[in-house]
Amino acid sequence: MARTIIIQTHGGPEVMELADHPVPAPGPGQISIAHYAIGLNYIDTYHRSGLYPLPLPTGLGSEAAGIVTALGEGVTHLSVGDRVAYAGGPPGAYAAARTMPAAPVVRLPDGISFDTAAAMMLKGLTTHYLFRRTVPITPADTVLFHAAAGGVGLIACQWARSEGIPLIATAGSDDKCQMALDHGATHAINYRTTPDFAARARELTGGRGVDVVMDGVGKDTFEGSLNALRPLGMMISFGNASGKVPPFDIGILAAKGSLKITRPTLFAHTADPATLQQMAAELFEKVQSGAINIRIDQRFALENVQDAHRALESRVTTGATILTP
Repeated sequence: MARTIIIQTHGGPEVMELADHPVPAPGPGQISIAHYAIGLNYIDTYHRSGLYPLPLPTGLGSEAAGIVTALGEGVTHLSVGDRVAYAGGPPGAYAAARTMPAAPVVRLPDGISFDTAAAMMLKGLTTHYLFRRTVPITPADTVLFHAAAGGVGLIACQWARSEGIPLIATAGSDDKCQMALDHGATHAINYRTTPDFAARARELTGGRGVDVVMDGVGKDTFEGSLNALRPLGMMISFGNASGKVPPFDIGILAAKGSLKITRPTLFAHTADPATLQQMAAELFEKVQSGAINIRIDQRFALENVQDAHRALESRVTTGATILTP
């Protein structure tokens, strides 16, 4: 048995309940893992609220780090006792221990702690596919990144700096803008004092517009993001922190300069185990080289997960948040 967060119905943070839950022996292709740290991500709130509905009852959470305690038949890339981390597989990371598919689990280098791993896997792999696998991005391109003081945002600022890519950050306060600048953003826009961030982004690019927008905010920033793009620019809409983007006339993309748009998910990129291993290795190299520092600004005990979700949804958090089992 393991302490586990379960929801019986979709709703607010109050629907998350702590209960003892069985940890079955691993079947073929599975492992059992004892968690030492658990990642908190905005997608967890979508699963909890029903924006991305899950069959009920269900666990929550897609990211954690710990030690392998048992292996099922056919698992060859891991061993009992390995330090490991993952971002993916069925929801259920909000637990002291669990049994899960082995495919999304990777070995941790010795130099990366459990806390760091739990804070970086989903956010770091997301940053990887944004910069490396969605559209070619070079130092000749300028990126506009929303919510740049958040967990993904601070990694993205550092990733851009490590590769010489100019990045314009947006955030909701002067302090958060300074945080983005300190982590590698070239410019920062406080969207509360400069609500027309698209006009400011165009000013910063000499009127041309940015080459790529990375937008995890959704509804509130979508129109402005399109307005910030240069002709033939790419809009990457990868999240819905402010709500889902409403239906729109695809002809707008033509009118604004033959814009391109994509709505990716991490799990499509990591579905192939070999690709996942490669992405994780490149992320680990960035962290171990010092190019990226994983900032953990909030820690909550597992039993206080309701408070963690409230903090995340109220946008008072910065950097990454982890849960401790």
